[in-house]
Amino acid sequence: MRILVAEDDRRIAESLSNALSIAGFVAETESDGESAWFRGDSENFDAVILDLGLPTLDGLTILKRWRKAGRNHPVLILTARGNWDERVEGIESGADDYVGKPFRIEEVVARVKALIRRAAGNPGPRIEAAGLTLDTRSMQVLRDGSPLKLTPQEFKLVAYLMHQRGRVVSQLEITEHLYAQDFERESNSIEVLVGRLRRKLGEGVVQTRRGFGYFIGEAD
Repeated sequence: MRILVAEDDRRIAESLSNALSIAGFVAETESDGESAWFRGDSENFDAVILDLGLPTLDGLTILKRWRKAGRNHPVLILTARGNWDERVEGIESGADDYVGKPFRIEEVVARVKALIRRAAGNPGPRIEAAGLTLDTRSMQVLRDGSPLKLTPQEFKLVAYLMHQRGRVVSQLEITEHLYAQDFERESNSIEVLVGRLRRKLGEGVVQTRRGFGYFIGEAD
């Protein structure tokens, strides 16, 4: 899962990025409002953490531009705790949730997880498909109640496919959501990763629609 962190405070941005990476996300940061707007307008993210006080272009303007352009990725806004008017305007402008500063990093990560689940139509912390259960709290994939031993990348792949269950996902989309832009990878890395995952999950769980991509569950 790919998260954009738009925050100009370097310490906060690094803390959020590290915590999200530990939680299994691919976190990418921008400290400038114009750059954050462009990234969110031209690239696909599973969620955005958006500080309202960005330089060059403020967070509310960014959010309004995204929503007007039809960019519907979930947005969690960060705002000063006492600025209730900013929180109200943020929600009315299309934000999905907000957290007031100062905040606990764990709360932000939990809220991001909840936003992504709800965007995929999964209000609870567990997602079930093809005989598997994804527990987003414990970051485990279970079969018959027992956790499977997966590498971090294998977990990220099965988690993304289960969040998108029933939808055929292309290799390009998987690459975008599993790897940071500057991460060096082999051209066949997704095929290799899918092969390893199939050996652990069993045949028929991760399915292929030839020429289009992969899916878990009943394809649309």
